[in-house]
Amino acid sequence: MLNRRHLRVKVLQSLYAYHQSSNRDITLHQKNLLKSIDSVFEMYIWMLSLISEVVNFAANDAEERAHKHLPTADDLKPDLKILGNRFITSLSQNKEYLAAIKKYKISWSFEPELAKTLFNVLKASPEYKEYLSKTDDTLHSDKDIIKFIFKKVILKSSLAEQVFEDKFIVWPVDKDVLQALIAKTFKNFSNDDPQLNKLAEITGNWEEDREFIVDLFVQSVKYDADYQEMIAAKTQNWEPERIAMMDTLLMKMALTEFINFPSVPVKVTINEYLEISKEFSTPKSNSFINGILDKILTELKSQRKIKKTGRGLIE
Repeated sequence: MLNRRHLRVKVLQSLYAYHQSSNRDITLHQKNLLKSIDSVFEMYIWMLSLISEVVNFAANDAEERAHKHLPTADDLKPDLKILGNRFITSLSQNKEYLAAIKKYKISWSFEPELAKTLFNVLKASPEYKEYLSKTDDTLHSDKDIIKFIFKKVILKSSLAEQVFEDKFIVWPVDKDVLQALIAKTFKNFSNDDPQLNKLAEITGNWEEDREFIVDLFVQSVKYDADYQEMIAAKTQNWEPERIAMMDTLLMKMALTEFINFPSVPVKVTINEYLEISKEFSTPKSNSFINGILDKILTELKSQRKIKKTGRGLIE
């Protein structure tokens, strides 16, 4: 699922888009921010549907084999055990999953060879042959072969990788989140009653997290000029064009949390943005951002502009 760091990255990306755009309609950009979160969930549903597609291709494979010019005995009597896989059966009855399939208009008809290619890899694997030979299957053992399909067949496929890269701009950044969502789904699907199995949630508490990202985005935009002035006062020896835009945005987001988010500890804010800078900005950004924020923080404390409550104490 998306944690607070992932959510901060989403806000960073939206702020970058906002400042690069000639359209300063904050409502539109806020909508796009929320859409970027929804895209992660959509990608998750597409992946679940692809896993199901690979499993269900066993029926297509059996039909193709039966119509071969010279079918063998195995071709005429293929083992279709996987079609009764408990995880896939439970997923196919999950109301939330079915609603999402409809919402996102999911269909793999645009890439008809993908499921076939993936199933052929599965069919040739020792793990699949071992699965077919088992006679004491449970939901747990049924999930094991699905995990294998996801981790060792789909994620190892360059074709599947290309399809998801082409379809989802968030794929390179959120691939790890997707894997966590799928892993959570395997954990959630632990009951033989399909009605009791739940999809993974996009965040730990979407109601709170939605408020967090919207407020962080809106407040960062609202006080942009004020924060720019604070940063400029501490970077007088730096030519403005030499300061990476990402660095500036990260510092403005940190200042927003310092001043306007009383429940977020200062140390948490600093650590989060320093970590994000390692991935999304320059090699020297980490120390630069840390130094500037430290100077501004000292000044804000002396002016009593930082008011933290509860566990969000300044120190």
